Amino acid sequence: MYEVIGNTQSRAFRVMWMLEELGEEYTHTAAKPHSEEAKSANPSGKIPALRDGDDVITDSTAIITYLADKHGKLTHPAGTIARARQDALTHTILDEMDSVLWVATRHKFILPEDRRVPDIGDAMKWEFSNHAARFADCIEGEFLMGDTMTVPDILATHCLNWAYGAKFPIEDQRLLDYAKRMRGRDAFKRATAR
Repeated sequence: MYEVIGNTQSRAFRVMWMLEELGEEYTHTAAKPHSEEAKSANPSGKIPALRDGDDVITDSTAIITYLADKHGKLTHPAGTIARARQDALTHTILDEMDSVLWVATRHKFILPEDRRVPDIGDAMKWEFSNHAARFADCIEGEFLMGDTMTVPDILATHCLNWAYGAKFPIEDQRLLDYAKRMRGRDAFKRATAR
């Protein structure tokens, strides 16, 4: 059985949602970053981590990609054009959404006060807004890649929810509708309830 280490207000939620979509059993250790539980799985104390037997995998994107590949769901086969497009979407989301949100978050309350740049939030909101306007064009149907849910859908929805909670502007109705549709999924609701 899998064990997810990390609290649900972090990227650990991505892993839990993926496991719910896959219908796989798992336990959840609601560890905060740098806690003893987190450090027992990852010496850096970063979350999430996934225990699969004696092995530990870190980084939410690496974990959900591993799970998708292992179970042959929510992914396209390696070596196909569809997989290359999927991977391109994954990296676009990480580069243009996740990283922008992370920089803003770090400067808001994670970095030591004397290392924070207080005005960086406005610049990150502007950058996110520009990326979001282009990202809305990526939606090809019910999901990002048409009628097939894939790894990028979990990443994109998590980032859109994070942006909403951080009061980043999301003005394109296509993104709002997409995020609402994804939050309506039974697996999303089950992960949220844990």
